[in-house]
Amino acid sequence: MRQYSLLRVLRKSPIFSVVLLLVVSGTALAAEETTADNGFLAGIDAVFSSLVDTLSQVLFFSVAGLPFIVLWLIVGAVFFTLRMSFINFRGFGHAISVVQGHYDNPSETGEVTHFQALSAALSATVGLGNIAGVAIAIQLGGPGAMFWMTIAGLLGMSSKFVECTLGQKYRLVSPDGTVSGGPMRYLSRGLGELGLRPLGRLLAGLFAVLCIGGSFGGGNMFQANQSYSAIAGVIPLFEGRSWLYGLILGAMVALVIIGGIRRIGGVAEKLVPAMCLIYVLAALWIILVNLPQVPAAFGTIVREAFVPQAVTGGFIGVLVQGFRRASFSNEAGVGSAAIAHSAARTEEPVREGIVALLEPFIDTVVICNMTALVVVITGVYTDQTDSGVQLTSTAFASVITWFPIILSLAVFLFAFSTMISWSYYGERCWAYLFGDRSTLIYKVIFVVFVFIGSVVNLGAVLDFSDMMILAMAFPNILGCYLLSGKVAADLESYMKRLNTGQMPVYR
Repeated sequence: MRQYSLLRVLRKSPIFSVVLLLVVSGTALAAEETTADNGFLAGIDAVFSSLVDTLSQVLFFSVAGLPFIVLWLIVGAVFFTLRMSFINFRGFGHAISVVQGHYDNPSETGEVTHFQALSAALSATVGLGNIAGVAIAIQLGGPGAMFWMTIAGLLGMSSKFVECTLGQKYRLVSPDGTVSGGPMRYLSRGLGELGLRPLGRLLAGLFAVLCIGGSFGGGNMFQANQSYSAIAGVIPLFEGRSWLYGLILGAMVALVIIGGIRRIGGVAEKLVPAMCLIYVLAALWIILVNLPQVPAAFGTIVREAFVPQAVTGGFIGVLVQGFRRASFSNEAGVGSAAIAHSAARTEEPVREGIVALLEPFIDTVVICNMTALVVVITGVYTDQTDSGVQLTSTAFASVITWFPIILSLAVFLFAFSTMISWSYYGERCWAYLFGDRSTLIYKVIFVVFVFIGSVVNLGAVLDFSDMMILAMAFPNILGCYLLSGKVAADLESYMKRLNTGQMPVYR
């Protein structure tokens, strides 16, 4: 009787309908012995590529050869670093103390601790951007792209501080304790305080739309696409059957989103940190084995950052690749992490902003550099036969022959975790625009994009992912510029109280 009731619930769910639709479609494809080269999938790819080309002309116009959105991110990060008096460096030690729980007051309002908020945000950033994104940046921009990724990461710490402080400052807490925050809240409420309510509402709505698009792109399709590349290389069943992989992954994501089989999400949550540790240890092993080559690798990265060799676009090309991939990896400036950090249990918005600045450091300065050193030391980036996660896998396999199998599992878990996190980001923005009662529609669309991301080519997916996630920086950074005075004043007050011993320490 219990099973029958569950089936009835699923049958009434729109997500069950879309899963059923995917199953029927996948069965039809299998019956026709369809492969990734057939007319159906080629048609999807052609339509999607055409859409990307059209939108890129609107969103990625250039100024003196530099994409405006990249220039926007660079100028914003530099401005916030100077405006906040280099909080990315002077607040680093305090951030470590806060994460360790020394300032956690259990009676403060919020849903999670500082450490849990940091972990939740990192689960959406640490992953394929570090594994595949670094390889793509080096392959397209040369080793020097990693230098600019590192600079972008260091500067991005300040952008992350500002947006996550604002996320806390202007969050809404419902009577049941549920927190709703993020750029769509501080853009509308914060700018409203400045007498710019119409502009605030416009920017908030634009951000919400772009975040929904980002959740479909970088938070969904890119993850499905690159995880398929990794899995297909070690599981022959999926070779040439991207539609089958998309079918299975889409069903798993759907079941977790609707609350069924929560055990899948629970298991992934436990395994992802372990996979991250294994990945970092493997990278460290390769670096230690090739320790004499490390100085030369760093030299290559720094030298080609300013004098790139055989890179399309020269210096501008390598700089653009570095900042694009860094922003895609750590999401500094795009505002997504503010949604997660707004739920932290604290009455001090600045404190959560200081915690958040650790994310670009961990994600880009540490983990991305590990991947870059492995790719450069092994020299695989000069081989144009592989791309993305396959290139990284080849680099690890050149030293640890069996590691691609472990890496494939890690990629899948990273992708799955990121997709679930981004589904939450997109859902919150959807609820802001259309109300909580309509979120099932969003979930259905999200699952459909899982399937599409598995079957279209990397170029279209990558361009769409960059486009949506980077475009979120337009309204977000503009709002942060206008509200930076409030953040600077709060930061000055906070640091004064901290330095004079007025901040209570709980352990």
